Amino acid sequence: LTLCFPEKLWKMLESDQFQSIWWSEGGKCVAINKDLFEMEVLGRGVCHQVFNTRHIRSVIRQLNLYGFTKVQRDFQRSASLPEFLSEEAAASAHSQILYYYNPSFNRAHPWLLGTCKRR
Repeated sequence: LTLCFPEKLWKMLESDQFQSIWWSEGGKCVAINKDLFEMEVLGRGVCHQVFNTRHIRSVIRQLNLYGFTKVQRDFQRSASLPEFLSEEAAASAHSQILYYYNPSFNRAHPWLLGTCKRR
């Protein structure tokens, strides 16, 4: 029995096996640490391949095909130079984290998973 993309994604999010992907915004968004995801999920060392690809672009394409939209994070910038530089470094590290939202993909409403259809 093979699972469709949203079902695989849901199982990954609910599993303790992966540190590179998690629920964000109280279970309303999917957060992906891009670099860690590429190593942990798509890398060669994975004994069981979750997705039939080794490229993050393919996973992002699947997210888009299933109606997920990328969520941008806005940061408030400080006026002082030291604080600004510190925030810039944090934002740079944070930019490796991708956030995706789909109204039918919500941790609090698992019954909506069946409505996640490929476009």
